Amino acid sequence: MPLPGQPLRSLGFLTIGVFDPADPGPGHQSTLDVITLGEELGYDSAWVRHRHLQHGISSPVAVLAAASQRTRRIALGTAVIPLGWENPLRLAEDLATVDLLSGGRLNPGVSVGPPMQWDRVKDALYPDTADREDFGYGRVERLLRLVRGEPATDFSGVEGIEVFSDRVQPHSPGLAGRLWYGGASLRSARWAGEHGMNFLTSSVIKAEDGSTDFAALQQTQVRAFRAAHPDGDAARVSQGLVVIPTDTATPAQREKYLRYAASRQGRVGVPQGPGRLLFAADLVGTSAEIAAQLHAHAGFREVDEVAFALPFSFEPEDYVQILTDIATRLGPALGWVPATGTAP
Repeated sequence: MPLPGQPLRSLGFLTIGVFDPADPGPGHQSTLDVITLGEELGYDSAWVRHRHLQHGISSPVAVLAAASQRTRRIALGTAVIPLGWENPLRLAEDLATVDLLSGGRLNPGVSVGPPMQWDRVKDALYPDTADREDFGYGRVERLLRLVRGEPATDFSGVEGIEVFSDRVQPHSPGLAGRLWYGGASLRSARWAGEHGMNFLTSSVIKAEDGSTDFAALQQTQVRAFRAAHPDGDAARVSQGLVVIPTDTATPAQREKYLRYAASRQGRVGVPQGPGRLLFAADLVGTSAEIAAQLHAHAGFREVDEVAFALPFSFEPEDYVQILTDIATRLGPALGWVPATGTAP
């Protein structure tokens, strides 16, 4: 728990990787540049978000494959891959491949539930099986078994000149221990703990038990996860709030950041939609101000890993300023020490 005097162990960031649909290449290159900058600044991890039929990263595993060849140390994560869009066996193959290419740095985060805009996309996504698809936790369990190297079929051996394996190939030892579940509810937190996964908790959770206190609810979820996990208090949890330090921002940037946060403030503390989602407030200010707010945040006080989320609609120069301020000012104010060298 990083109370004042107790250091933050791992500092990461999350980007959605926006691009211009008329010319998507530069946006993807910019995402790779941001990840490279993160490594140069000493960040421990860089995470990409998943978006389908939108102008954000639709194939995070492919993007991280490219990032793995530009970097040598920084952990590369997905936050998160919605498994409703995926075949677990094919995804297990892709994850293992990229993990091996990265030297064991991949941290796949996944979630369950029907795909976003399900009624509009189901005929394109599952034209023959839409009414039979299971979008529950079983989909994660399939992925876990396959990544862990359990049999995918009852056949292995040689047929003619072809050699077949009964498990997913390639197999990457250690990858299963770096699988994360992105959960927003108490039920998901407990499920992730019971199944030995790591836990991603973000700036969006579910309002439960009649409470709208975001920090207190997040604290309860983290504690429930660890209570259910075989590793107990040592089980890994990463928190992903939106923080925007303004230490070296220009006056125009500060004004932009404050406008951005103000435009989103109306949803804070008010459950949204049928899922009763609660959104955390964006933290904008000097690094000293943000550090004080984080140390007072009940959810933050339960973790020693973070992946701060970058706002989606800013310019590359804004991301450079924000990432640099987090690494050089906010991180140290939280007791964090930049990483150096290469991954083992």
